[in-house]
Amino acid sequence: MTVHRIQKDLWTGADVAHGRPMTLSRRAVDQVVEPSRLVEWLRLLDAQNGMAGLDQLRGFGVSWSAVVAHLEAGRWQRVLPRVYALFTGSLSAEARTTAALLYGGPAAVLSHRTAAELWGLVRPGEGPVHITVPYTSSAVSQPPLVEVHRSRAHRHILVTTDPPRTSRADTAIDVAVAEEDPDSARRALVAMLTTGRVTAAAVERRMADRLPRRHRKALREAIALVREGVQSALEELYATDVEKAHGLAPGRRQSPFSVDGTELYEDVVYDDVGAPLTVRLDGRTHLVDGVAFRDRRRDNAAELAGRSRLVYGWRDLSADPCGAAREVVGVLRRLGWQGTSTTCPKCS
Repeated sequence: MTVHRIQKDLWTGADVAHGRPMTLSRRAVDQVVEPSRLVEWLRLLDAQNGMAGLDQLRGFGVSWSAVVAHLEAGRWQRVLPRVYALFTGSLSAEARTTAALLYGGPAAVLSHRTAAELWGLVRPGEGPVHITVPYTSSAVSQPPLVEVHRSRAHRHILVTTDPPRTSRADTAIDVAVAEEDPDSARRALVAMLTTGRVTAAAVERRMADRLPRRHRKALREAIALVREGVQSALEELYATDVEKAHGLAPGRRQSPFSVDGTELYEDVVYDDVGAPLTVRLDGRTHLVDGVAFRDRRRDNAAELAGRSRLVYGWRDLSADPCGAAREVVGVLRRLGWQGTSTTCPKCS
């Protein structure tokens, strides 16, 4: 990339990598360094989304008085201690991430929910940028922009990516451990394990190498549930708050069956206890043509086979798992099931 191309992108407000608005001025960018280092300087700003640390500025010969002058003139912004945005206007998500890493120092890596978003383990949301630093680092959390975590296993949990972050398995563990209670931790880990982007085996190995500081039993339960066939947070909710909480024998999960030569799967069936009951857990939208068509085929096949069906969504199970349990028990008994069930502390 030539100096003229970089200048054009920066001065016209284009974030080359991400298309974000960025307002810089010639005086605030190219007139603060020696001409011989201009290309290097502009490349740094381009790579760092217009952000720079104080040590980097000094390395390019920018004096403290020059920094203060640009800040007082409103051409630059102080974002974090010793970290500056060399532009006016709001910060993009990428700029905030860069600022957090610059603040944390050369060993800082993205972690927890921030890394989880980059790995595709959770949906993007609001909140601070999470970074993890070695225990020897002096960085501390800077609400509301940065939350700093420390790890004695720092060098074992990072992977070389751009930007640097914790591994998928370590990220999943950190996010689950940060939940307030065991149920939330179990549910969070199941949700991440069922994205297809991190495996139960990988998380289990990392838990053996790096014992979580809390929620260990809940995390092991999450791994067990996924291995038993649970494939979504909704299925985890049914398995724990409906079946386990009410003493029901666990149904068989992801049971395959064939319709016109196409193999489909039912979420939960109770054939193993002698009851032709199918429980379908609807955590997906029926506005998607392919999903609606598949579910119609499943419904038709179940009807032709003379099977009873119950369907629950997230709202049903999160609001009234006890009511769902009573319905399941009622249908099972009608179909000849002789087992027993119990009440849970939530049952009224």
